Amino acid sequence: MKKNRKLITALIGLLVIAGLVAGGVVVFAQERAETAASAAGAAPAADPVPVDRAVIAKGIVVPAERAALSMAAGGIVAEVLAEEGQPVVKGDVILRLRDERQRAALAEADAAVLAAQAQLAIVRAGARDEELATAQAGLEVMRARLARLEEGSRAGDVAAARANLQASQAALARLNEGADENLRAAAAADMASAEAALRNAQAAYDQIKERSDVAMMPQSLQLEQATNAYKAALARYSQLVAPPKADQVAQATAAIRAAQAELDRAVDPATAADQAEAQAAVRQAEAQLQLLQAGARQGEIAAAEAAVAQAEAGRQQAAAALGDTELRAPFDGLLAVLRVRTGEQVVPGAPIAELGNAGAWLVETDDLSELDVVRVRPGQEVRLTFDAIPGLQLRGVVERIQPKGEKKLGDMTYMAVVQIQEGDERLLWNMTAVVELP
Repeated sequence: MKKNRKLITALIGLLVIAGLVAGGVVVFAQERAETAASAAGAAPAADPVPVDRAVIAKGIVVPAERAALSMAAGGIVAEVLAEEGQPVVKGDVILRLRDERQRAALAEADAAVLAAQAQLAIVRAGARDEELATAQAGLEVMRARLARLEEGSRAGDVAAARANLQASQAALARLNEGADENLRAAAAADMASAEAALRNAQAAYDQIKERSDVAMMPQSLQLEQATNAYKAALARYSQLVAPPKADQVAQATAAIRAAQAELDRAVDPATAADQAEAQAAVRQAEAQLQLLQAGARQGEIAAAEAAVAQAEAGRQQAAAALGDTELRAPFDGLLAVLRVRTGEQVVPGAPIAELGNAGAWLVETDDLSELDVVRVRPGQEVRLTFDAIPGLQLRGVVERIQPKGEKKLGDMTYMAVVQIQEGDERLLWNMTAVVELP
């Protein structure tokens, strides 16, 4: 046994020595070859020819039609009308902001449109028959006044003017004197009688006011009637004894001044200046009548039409502002993400929802190296497998390749989009997919 162990040990030693000798020979031979090549100026060996291999890249599954949704306007969420995972149809309202100010602005814009349209209709219609009749009557008055001035004052005009002045003065005097003494005395008697009746009715009511059915007793009705009668008598008496109101006195005084001026004109003959003034008034009335008869000018109609257009544009802006308080689905799809709830503040432009149409899927990969991307072309078929669905293998076609690469972990990589040619109901947004190009 001891002899066998010694023999094995000796053999192992010999093998080790032989290996060391062989390694030294190889190293020596390589050094001699390198030295000879360097001395001879030989060119370095060519790069190895690349071996064909499959292009494999990882990507994610995304809907072919998808969108990150945001609000055009900011505000407080009033109601949420859709839930995550719920299918929606194009035009469905997903959420709505508080819109009191926008609705008020739209109502104001609607009123402005109606007002502008009404003004346009008035301008196009021209003067009404009543306006023409009024203008014609005013012209006749001015002509009559001019005729009187040219004719001179007459005795009858003077007498009529004087009588009008006296009547106006008498009216002011009666106003200042107040009601007739007999009327005031009668009103005072009526008030005293009503007051006595009220006292009697009150006394009768006091006798039964503690009863539970007091409202049904005749004394209650008698007290109410007596109270109303007393208030009416008091008001009539107060009106008769009250001093005249300031506006009544001013009106009566103005009537006296007008009557005096009319008398002065009747007494004094018209001057040349008076006649010139009357002639100018006649010409003005004639021009006004002709303007009404001619109707609206084209420029006035155009201005009214422009006002309508401006009001309608304002209404469109108000309607658009109201529409901006709603988030609507831009296409049919599945609401995958919704990041807000009722009562929360929304910032305009910030993504708050994601919508995707699961009718068609893509795989997006940014894992193509610059060595791999040169072997990929749009239209090439690829094989797709999925980490989450073992055994599922689908066919895909390269749709496009992004021409600009980006640095990723120190390597230059390129984005490619692959259309999935076959559907599977188990596919979900952002699942990991492996793209293999044989």
